Amino acid sequence: MSPRRTIIEPARQVDVTHETDVLVVGSGPAGLAAALAAARVGGVEVTLVERFGCFGGNITTVGVEGMAWYRHENTVEANGIGHEFEERSYAMGAAVPESQSDSYEIDAEGFKVVADRLVEEAGITPMLHRLYAAPIVEEGRVAGIITESKGGREAIVARRVIDATGDADIAHGAGAVTRKTPREHMMAASVMFHLAGVDKRRFLEGVAADPHTYADWGGNGEWNIETDGKEDSMYSPFLRKPFARAVADGLLPDNLTTLAGTWGAVHDSGELTYLNLVHLPEIDGTDPDDLTTGEIEGRRHAMHALDALRQYTPGCENARLRNFGMTLGIRDTRKIVARYDMTEQDVRDEGRFDDSIGIFPEFIDGYGILILPTTGRYFQLPYRNLIPTGVSNLLVAGRSSGGDRISHAATRNMGCCAVLGQGAGIGAALSLKASIAVEDVPAATLHAELDNQGVRYR
Repeated sequence: MSPRRTIIEPARQVDVTHETDVLVVGSGPAGLAAALAAARVGGVEVTLVERFGCFGGNITTVGVEGMAWYRHENTVEANGIGHEFEERSYAMGAAVPESQSDSYEIDAEGFKVVADRLVEEAGITPMLHRLYAAPIVEEGRVAGIITESKGGREAIVARRVIDATGDADIAHGAGAVTRKTPREHMMAASVMFHLAGVDKRRFLEGVAADPHTYADWGGNGEWNIETDGKEDSMYSPFLRKPFARAVADGLLPDNLTTLAGTWGAVHDSGELTYLNLVHLPEIDGTDPDDLTTGEIEGRRHAMHALDALRQYTPGCENARLRNFGMTLGIRDTRKIVARYDMTEQDVRDEGRFDDSIGIFPEFIDGYGILILPTTGRYFQLPYRNLIPTGVSNLLVAGRSSGGDRISHAATRNMGCCAVLGQGAGIGAALSLKASIAVEDVPAATLHAELDNQGVRYR
């Protein structure tokens, strides 16, 4: 393969348009929780940068509305800001009970308003429509970022920085040690979509007549799931038979094996929401060519799914597409090599840590494994898991925190990302107030503020 042609980009001065104490980049469950937690410590200025026109990340831009669908009887959680997202959404009319668990399905559009309100109440400086372009690094210390927008390039300088990009973009760009899952082993990307025009009564009657359990997830491509047995008889809002029938009858291509998955809620208005039916293997979320392919192919597959639902699913005969998510749902790209990387043993065997910043139930979902938290078991998440190696003055929260393959199948989930984000926000703010490095915040100090913010960490 011949070397790529290159050009020389002229050097230029970039205006510093904003300075802040704590800068959070990315506003998904981790970033939004981090910004709110830092602001609630008090005494620090917090800025939240987001590339889209709304906060919420996976909830709003992707449309993954089931933040805590793992929650069942005996599930033990950290609570904190992640739980607040659900409760506040319900109070503001932006959530309904989820179809398979003791949780709420958060309305993706309504949560945009909920997130706005939370940010405003906390006194956070919002900076939407800014795409992260490059880190500002001074002698190995991350001192801010450069963004690109309709207004051109801007420099944002900060005393502490939190990378909540999901892909460890800042950490990677600043020279931190990172790993990326090989494309052929990455968890599949999703195209979320929602329907209108569904007959709720007939749809639910069809579900009741032919209910699915988690055992039905096995045997279909990305949904070939192994459980530990206790999940097998539990109800799941799963859809696979319509697509198998459509392939058998020639309505869908023989090679279309990506269609199967779950639905979230069916509304009196005729909306069938949070359809997680399209799964695309070998999509690298850090590669724009892969993202382009995934967006186009994913929408095509979603329309195939709609054809099959109209033909073979009661109540969907007159269904129409209501909307897609604004972007693909990416589960798996880069992770930092942290001061402590989570392990499979940690998430399977109730890992415990002196510097715990929160707990997460024994929920593993990915790489062909599904374990639901129905027994009260949980693991702790250490503060060291947020601290990258190779750079300073940076915390990394969300699915790009350190860990091995199977631990990632647990910590990548939105509820866990919110726990990690809240811990990162608290750590960044406390380090400023004490004039110490982010890695030097004592566990006892972290725990006192976690108690103050209502987070369970033991």
